[in-house]
Amino acid sequence: MPDLVPVDPEDIALHEAAVQIIRARFKEGRHHVGAAVRGASGKIYPAIHLQAVVGEPAVCAEKIAIGKAMADGEPSITASVAVRHPKEREANGTLKVLPPCGACRDLIADYGGKETWVILEVDGKLRKVRIRELIPLRRWARGASQVE
Repeated sequence: MPDLVPVDPEDIALHEAAVQIIRARFKEGRHHVGAAVRGASGKIYPAIHLQAVVGEPAVCAEKIAIGKAMADGEPSITASVAVRHPKEREANGTLKVLPPCGACRDLIADYGGKETWVILEVDGKLRKVRIRELIPLRRWARGASQVE
């Protein structure tokens, strides 16, 4: 089991940014997931995922948020969170924190390093874990990764 740590006010602000962007931009069949990353400067970069008619070209919200941070000149990211908006037909209607998919885990590690925080929801509570604990067998010295 990963070492889960309670979140702090900065993490709550990151989560809230992801919640706000998906609430504002949710569109059935288009945008169901919002994410936010915190750059090394402390600035928060929210984004939404892009759904595709054919699943393969769809792009995760975390990837877009990381791209926004890099385009803005951040040298790295320090934390990430993704939130799924319920579909209109779902009964309870609550937002849920999503763990990153495998590709997003790799990008979080590539652009943040192994100490980057990932915000999760466990038993209804926000917690955080280091990305290294979500991909423990990763080869950390890969040539593409400049951040350790």
